[in-house]
Amino acid sequence: MPELFAYTDGACSGNPGPGGWGVLLIARDGGAILKERELHGGERETTNNRMELMAAISALEGLARPSALTIVTDSAYVKNGVTTWIHGWKRNGWRTSDNKPVKNVDLWQRLDAAQARHQVTWRWIKGHAGHAENERADALARAGMAPHKPGKTA
Repeated sequence: MPELFAYTDGACSGNPGPGGWGVLLIARDGGAILKERELHGGERETTNNRMELMAAISALEGLARPSALTIVTDSAYVKNGVTTWIHGWKRNGWRTSDNKPVKNVDLWQRLDAAQARHQVTWRWIKGHAGHAENERADALARAGMAPHKPGKTA
């Protein structure tokens, strides 16, 4: 049975500033790649964390039907947030343990809804460490950011 992987990354020029997100979706059967799909986008004024979240959201929302997949991210913020912190936030009415509003709550709620229809395994890898698929996701994120940089028309 083929396995589905989504390699996700976000990028920002300044924080906040113009940003982009990228997703490399790969269906594999053993070591053989059956299919690849690239997604990317961006915003004129955003943060790196928002773009990391948008990459994961876009990977999940980009799937036509419920799927089992592994999302590979270099963002500890996204991985820890979605696998650990989100449970307490939801219990506390989307407030942190010190009763402050969760930052990026709109995207956390969207990610929570997007993953609900899938069977997701989350994996963290070190970014910019020569991991080929992560480097491709990073390039896609930078491509998504490019039209939003100063001097460009979006």
